[in-house]
Formats: sequence, structure tokens, C-alpha cells
Amino acid sequence: MEDEQIVSLYWNRDESAIRETEIKYDRYLTKIAYNILANQEDSREVVNDTYLAAWNSMPPHRPSILSTYLAKITRRGSITLFRYHTRNKRRDSQYALSLNELEQCVSGGNTTEDLVNVKLLADTIGVFLRLQSEEARNVFIGRYYYLDSVKEIAAYCSMSESKVKSLLFRTRAGLKQYLQQEGFSL
Repeated sequence: MEDEQIVSLYWNRDESAIRETEIKYDRYLTKIAYNILANQEDSREVVNDTYLAAWNSMPPHRPSILSTYLAKITRRGSITLFRYHTRNKRRDSQYALSLNELEQCVSGGNTTEDLVNVKLLADTIGVFLRLQSEEARNVFIGRYYYLDSVKEIAAYCSMSESKVKSLLFRTRAGLKQYLQQEGFSL
């Protein structure tokens, strides 16, 4: 079933919308959740919560790209659950590993000014990524948005793991320099 049809089912409050969403996106959403949580049960819980959140948010929202909309809900729920489970410690998940890698580029300040600048920072990172090659952008987004492992990225980008690591290292270094040029203190 096409995404527009699924969204229409949600808007018509037809319960088959959830079934159709599950048929089309369950593996995709579970992979996103598992990359963050590294736990199959928690991943299932988050994906089920995603279906409920989609049901509750449509209407009024009418997403133009359903997969992105669902992925965003899944990421948000997964990160919330990850933080709940690991308040004082970090688990061995792709989320924790990717956060450690990005720590050198972006600080996690808690001042009011830092919180206000989050949107500006996100926009600036978006501009930086648009300036990168498609290959570098895909690897970076695969690692830090979808939280894929280096091995998975190497497989779907048809490159060696060492090339992925090198590309990520260079992109992070470039991001750090770009953010400093744009006036962000790191």
C-alpha cells in the first residue's frame, strides 16, 4: 500500500492503518529502535508506541513522507527510553557509541543560552552536511541519525570499514572546524 493511502486511513480513523503501517515499516522501525536500545523487547515496545503515537497525531498532522515521520517518532521514543534505562551508565549500543564519537565536535551544555541555540546548531549542521559529498553525507547520516554500525554502513555503501571510519573521522573534524567558524564554542 502506498504511503498516501496509509495516511488517508489514519485520517479516516480506520484501524487498518496501523496494520498497514506495521506491514510496510515494522522492520525499518525496529532496526532504528534496536540500534539505539540494543534490546529486542524494548525495541518492540518503542515500535508499538510509535504506532500509537502515529494514530494519535494523524490528524491533525499529515506527513508528506510517512517513513521519515515514523522514524522520527521511533528515534525520539527510543532515545527517551535509553536515557531512562541508563541515567547513570551507558550501555553498549550504537547510540552510546555514536554519542561518544560526536562528543569532540559538539558540547552538551545545559545553560539557557545553550538550550536556545540548539535549533541554530541543528540548522548549521544541516548546512554543513549539504556542503559535503553525497558519500560523506550518507555515511554521516547513517551513523549519527540511523545509528548504523560501521560494518552496516560499509555494506550498504559498498566500501571497506576502514574507509567508513576514515570518512567519519574527516567529516567530524570538518564539522568541528565549520562549527567553530560559525561561532559555536566547543
